[in-house]
Amino acid sequence: MNAGCRHLIRLEDMTKSQVDDLLDLSMRLKKRPASDQLAGRTVGLLFFRGSLRTRTSFESAMYQLGGNTINLTAQADFWELEERDGTVMDGKAPEHIKDAAAIMSCYVNALAIRPRPAGQAWAVDRKDGQIRAWAEHARVPVINMESALWHPLQALADVMTLRESLGELAGKRLAIVWTHSPAPATPAAVNSLLHAALRYGMQVKVAHPGGFELDSEVLSEARTLASEHGGKLESGVDLESAVRGAHVVYGRSWNSLEDYGNATLAASRRSRTTHWKIDERLLALGQDARLMHAMPVRRNLEISDEALDGPRSLVYQQAENRLHSQKALLSLLLRN
Repeated sequence: MNAGCRHLIRLEDMTKSQVDDLLDLSMRLKKRPASDQLAGRTVGLLFFRGSLRTRTSFESAMYQLGGNTINLTAQADFWELEERDGTVMDGKAPEHIKDAAAIMSCYVNALAIRPRPAGQAWAVDRKDGQIRAWAEHARVPVINMESALWHPLQALADVMTLRESLGELAGKRLAIVWTHSPAPATPAAVNSLLHAALRYGMQVKVAHPGGFELDSEVLSEARTLASEHGGKLESGVDLESAVRGAHVVYGRSWNSLEDYGNATLAASRRSRTTHWKIDERLLALGQDARLMHAMPVRRNLEISDEALDGPRSLVYQQAENRLHSQKALLSLLLRN
């Protein structure tokens, strides 16, 4: 990984050859769990919202590589931070990211940040102002642990799992399927997976109800990636059309960007989508289709028990690969 990829805000901060090298290292580290290559190194983990897999896998990754983590959560350990430059700080935030980043850079060798989107206007949140402010002001590598727009760590684990399951990815068919949930996630994991899959030449269909279209700029970039790497993208198809003939079905719930910030309208729109669920009947339409989901997953609402616990499911393997791919990333960022 070269100096130009010092921060990882989105997967496109790495070249495809860098991603290939990282995934190859991930497989080697999966077979050889522990080493002391990062002895004496420390990563600061800053969570402005909750985490289970990301926090645990990051802490385990550093421990298995001989390093340490300092884990801070906004609810318990620190306060709101101002991200805007030149502002008069007379609001709730008592400290600017510029100052926090400078000081934290003296204490740790890298910073991993999970920001909290404001959740009021997509035009604002999609700019990922918080994580980009940390990257601008920090003097150590900054890793995005899921912003409003991107989740590169999940995409690395996803591609690792796809390669383990399918081998060569070019030409393989991936169905990304919206699933019903009372508390949808941001589209970050789907955005990152979409771009990663198309960089590897996959044929991707995105299925979702009306009003749940992905960000227009993300889709525009995705079409460019498909053209450049021999992939194919169809977005907005129906559930069965997306899954029919697919090698992998990837379930995920995400917010409607049309109703973003309006909880009442968003709930009303979701109430009409309860049939958007993955089960064995749907998976049977694929070509020996594997099942993936970034988790957490609402059983028997997003995906049936039978599908999640069945032989097609890769969800636990996918979650485990967060550990190995993050170990590889930390190794490449910090061992020198």
